[in-house]
Amino acid sequence: MNLSFTKMHGCGNDFVVINALGTLKDWRPTAQQASFLLDRHFGVGGDQLLVLYPSGAADARMAIFNADGSEVEMCGNGIRCCALYLHRRGIVTRSAQAIETPAGIIRPVIEGDRVRVNMGPPRLDAADIPVTGFTGRVIDALLPGVASAYPLPAMTCVSMGNPHAVFFVDDVAAVPLAQIGPLVERHAAFPRRTNAEFAQVVSRDRVRMRVWERGSGVTLACGTGACGTVVAGIVSGRLDRAASVQLDGGELHIAWPDEQSPVWMTGPAADVFDGAIAL
Repeated sequence: MNLSFTKMHGCGNDFVVINALGTLKDWRPTAQQASFLLDRHFGVGGDQLLVLYPSGAADARMAIFNADGSEVEMCGNGIRCCALYLHRRGIVTRSAQAIETPAGIIRPVIEGDRVRVNMGPPRLDAADIPVTGFTGRVIDALLPGVASAYPLPAMTCVSMGNPHAVFFVDDVAAVPLAQIGPLVERHAAFPRRTNAEFAQVVSRDRVRMRVWERGSGVTLACGTGACGTVVAGIVSGRLDRAASVQLDGGELHIAWPDEQSPVWMTGPAADVFDGAIAL
């Protein structure tokens, strides 16, 4: 099988995008194929594989596969890339789109080379994230039983359609992300595993964040993680209702106007190259 693809990125969080809207609509990558395509030495290379399928409820349906082959619910940088892909190729000509995901229908709006996305409301109850061993909102709570030389600070947990554990620290550069990230991701408190964000508040409207992504490891950016970090900063009293998130690969603007509103994410997306690879 010779598979056509497009390489894209949002703030350095990079993706292999497959158009399965036509002849490939019945194709589903195996875990081994997803891992191969995302391998940076033997495949194309990327943090996630995004496959666009037809949808009966939206303009397209986005399936998301991690570097370990697992499928996940949502990807914030990925949704911006898929929206730009659909728009630039004339598949969806209007600026406002609807893209179906396992986390629900997400509504991005094209604004030049930036995309503004209605990410829906955050979920803050422990049962909805999910995180076990806690009830109600998990705000500035300690995660028990993490055996690490790094003293893990308190966490605030958020779901943006996928789970996030956000840790506010004094110096995000000092966090041994590659060592502590896997321990948080696979902790018994997270039955579906979790993304782990470490964030340093610069001011009430600015935060620096690094991320360990569930199933993919250290990445340069995470859109849902940026949203989760700002929500965590708001509910814990650290951030205002709108803030810029400085990531290793760029910057996203996140706003959560009030508790009845959705979270809004605005940021860039970019084409890198098109190609084909034999599977």
